[in-house]
Amino acid sequence: MEEKNCPACSGKHKKRSVEEKKKLLVRLRRVEGQIRGIEKMVEEDMYCPDILMQVSAATSALNSFNKVLLSCHIKSCVKHDIQHGNDETIDELCEILQKLMK
Repeated sequence: MEEKNCPACSGKHKKRSVEEKKKLLVRLRRVEGQIRGIEKMVEEDMYCPDILMQVSAATSALNSFNKVLLSCHIKSCVKHDIQHGNDETIDELCEILQKLMK
């Protein structure tokens, strides 16, 4: 794939706004806290179904993170590339969506 000409993107890097970065980091920190909680539950020999419910909550939080990140990507990089004739970004997006939907 060609190097992107998107002003916010540079090869394999993307300059994020302060607001976007904050949203993403808040979600990741929430997941991090959930994972630490799960670790503690295992250490304390908690009941398996209780741990499984917490794992499900962490999975949902990661899925929410993916939704926010994907939305930002589509609204910035993908939009810019399509407007500037770089249709390869559509193939890349399709590949990402297929991997996310496994």
